[in-house]
Amino acid sequence: MPGTLATAMAFGVLAALPAALMPLAIGKAIDAALGQKAGPGSEPEEDILGELLGVGAWGFGGSLITWVTVIVLLGVVQVISLGLAEYHSGMLWIRSAVRVQREVLAHGTRVGAALPRKIRSGDVVAIGSTDVYSIGGAFEVLGRTVGSLLAFVLVAALLLARSPLLGAVVLIGVPIATAGLAPLLGPLRRRTEEHRERVGDATTIAADIVSGLRILRGIGGERRFADRFAETSQRVRHAGVAAGRIDAWLSGIEVFLPGLVTVAVIWLGARLVLAGELSVGELVAFYGVAAYLVIPVSTATSAAHVVSEALVAGGRVIKVLSLEPTLSSPQHPSPLPVGPLGLHDPESGLRCAPGALTVVRTNGSAEELADRLGRYTDSEVAIHGGLPLREADLAEVRRRILVAHNQDVLFSGRLRNEVRLGSRVSLDEALWAADASDVVAGLPDGLEEKLIERGRQLSGGQRQRLMLARALTADPDVLVLDEPTSAVDAHTEARIARRVAHLRRGRTTVVISRSPLWASVADATEEH
Repeated sequence: MPGTLATAMAFGVLAALPAALMPLAIGKAIDAALGQKAGPGSEPEEDILGELLGVGAWGFGGSLITWVTVIVLLGVVQVISLGLAEYHSGMLWIRSAVRVQREVLAHGTRVGAALPRKIRSGDVVAIGSTDVYSIGGAFEVLGRTVGSLLAFVLVAALLLARSPLLGAVVLIGVPIATAGLAPLLGPLRRRTEEHRERVGDATTIAADIVSGLRILRGIGGERRFADRFAETSQRVRHAGVAAGRIDAWLSGIEVFLPGLVTVAVIWLGARLVLAGELSVGELVAFYGVAAYLVIPVSTATSAAHVVSEALVAGGRVIKVLSLEPTLSSPQHPSPLPVGPLGLHDPESGLRCAPGALTVVRTNGSAEELADRLGRYTDSEVAIHGGLPLREADLAEVRRRILVAHNQDVLFSGRLRNEVRLGSRVSLDEALWAADASDVVAGLPDGLEEKLIERGRQLSGGQRQRLMLARALTADPDVLVLDEPTSAVDAHTEARIARRVAHLRRGRTTVVISRSPLWASVADATEEH
């Protein structure tokens, strides 16, 4: 990305400089058309501007045609450079936003199952939906900002060379006008942070409502949650209005303060014309430059606002990137033995023989037990033979032990791609074992069906069978199933239990379920 950044800044400079020089060239053209000469002491400025623009380098004098040609060339350079600057700035915006998004997603994956316990889901969603674009916007304005600063320096130098008084007014007045915006940037940032916090609250509540919509309807809780979301939305609105009020003041001041500088420049310039120290063309040039200098000020103000928002967004991103995984691999991990693995959980006393299908009837939390067996929480679980899982490489544990909860979700995308996790068990075999072949057959495009988020076009039982098929395609050495058939009828559950037992024969399978249909096909039944 450094190359794109440098290119965007280079074209930003090439787009800004012609706009800064254009009023001076127009002033020269006016003087040439009127046959007027500049006032006393104009030679240094004329030499500087002429050398800068190349006038006289090919034997041309300061005629009207010469300056009209210069004006046209400046316009062509500005148009081309502006287009290329916008293109590369847009590319910079997209690439920086995508890079931040990928870094957050990659780190969230490294944090793993502990992520929901460390940060709100609404904050993660807000990072992907708004914060990455704010950060991209800070990179996008760099080209325009650098070009505006260089153009300001160039114009100030030319004005000082022509009229020290007017040059000093511009050189001092414009920075003071810009500095007048500084007191509002702190409150704007604080109110932007507050607004961002309220947006995260609303996003979290919305995610909770959507994920539990069926349950809310079942218990009649829709109205209560709707009122809660409406109240949160009002807090978002109030925070947005507070931030918008400061932004409105900034917008007004960025016009008012540079306007005062423009008035001062024109007033002083008119007096110099009356005194014979400036020509008419130079007065027009000074007016044009003074009016142009509103652009660098506006650009600087906009950049300050964008950077302020990017700092808030960057703080959220840093918060996510600073999260550490709850679990990590030991410095010198011990390899797991080859072949089927058995598991022993000292906390519950559970023992699962290697290569067997064990059904566990637990009086505690099935989710907590499954997480202990898969080492998603720090525990004393060991494999058959006594090696604690905490002494093994975490990546190897994830590769060989798979935990499938009944509240897992399907991702959006082609059904074939979202269900197939491995190739050792074919997708057709897995769908048959999960009794999900009819689900696929009932979809218009079969395996090519486009699933929406969480597979919401499917019923709860259909989603559960597809998620079971997804787990089966991975064909891990140890498969831990947490209530895999809680949403299907008894006949379907009986078929699934028989088929899974057949498909997983010789590999370790742990099914946490109180259903007698699973117990009827199990090699062992444990109750804890």
